[in-house]
Amino acid sequence: MTNKAWKQRERDVASFFGGTRNALSGGNSKVTRADVIHNNLFIECKLRAKHSAIKLWDDTAKLAKLEEKIPVIALCEKNRAGFWIMVHSSDLTKIKGGTDGE
Repeated sequence: MTNKAWKQRERDVASFFGGTRNALSGGNSKVTRADVIHNNLFIECKLRAKHSAIKLWDDTAKLAKLEEKIPVIALCEKNRAGFWIMVHSSDLTKIKGGTDGE
């Protein structure tokens, strides 16, 4: 039997965060309903042909490259405090030390 692409992506994400793919995610698992077993993070993985936020990231990445900066998307919703941060996994380790705070 061939390995399903979505299962491999779950393994990749689990490895990145130091967790383990949850083979029985959802209601069948007795450990967690998350796709990744991790002590501190609840990780849900979605493999799709397209995500609308990725198009925004691609456009932003082109502009960031011109300025030799790391692209970061902050997703905000009206009437909700805070925001969601989107950073490519390859860039996450580059920014783990903090921001410049220009």
